[in-house]
Amino acid sequence: MSVAHGIETFRDPLTDCIAAFLRGIGLSVRAGTVAGPTALPGIDIVHGTLIVDARTMRYPGDLLHEAGHLAVVPAARRAAFHHDVGNDAGEEMAAIAWSYAAAVHLGVHPAIVFHDGGYRRGSSSILSSFAGKQPIGVPLLGWLGMTAPDSPGDTPPFPHMTSWLCRREDFT
Repeated sequence: MSVAHGIETFRDPLTDCIAAFLRGIGLSVRAGTVAGPTALPGIDIVHGTLIVDARTMRYPGDLLHEAGHLAVVPAARRAAFHHDVGNDAGEEMAAIAWSYAAAVHLGVHPAIVFHDGGYRRGSSSILSSFAGKQPIGVPLLGWLGMTAPDSPGDTPPFPHMTSWLCRREDFT
């Protein structure tokens, strides 16, 4: 990790690209030490901020998935996440869809996010879902106003995102 123009950068180009994207959409990302067990090695969430320990993070794509959990909830909940993003199945599916869209947006192969080391050995099923006509989580992203699942009008369909952060405040 180094600092350029007051912004932390990571030595790994992929991690640095992902962190820059996340900061650009309004999420907080910083380098730090991640001690103890976390959902994903080398990544923690502290009061809504993604903490990345480049020494212990195994898969840079995991950073997109954890960011997805922050992105698909209202701002107040986002700021309240501390070490745990909960176990809501709908939010998990939305975070999966969000991280797929982010990977496509960044030009990163989705297998970088949905790698064999995660998703309870279900990464190939997730990738197949996005290759088919009914990708998981997309209807929820549509309900949140973050994408247009069926391309109404002039709006490009998923994986294009109309908003990278949930703007709805009417659900908890």
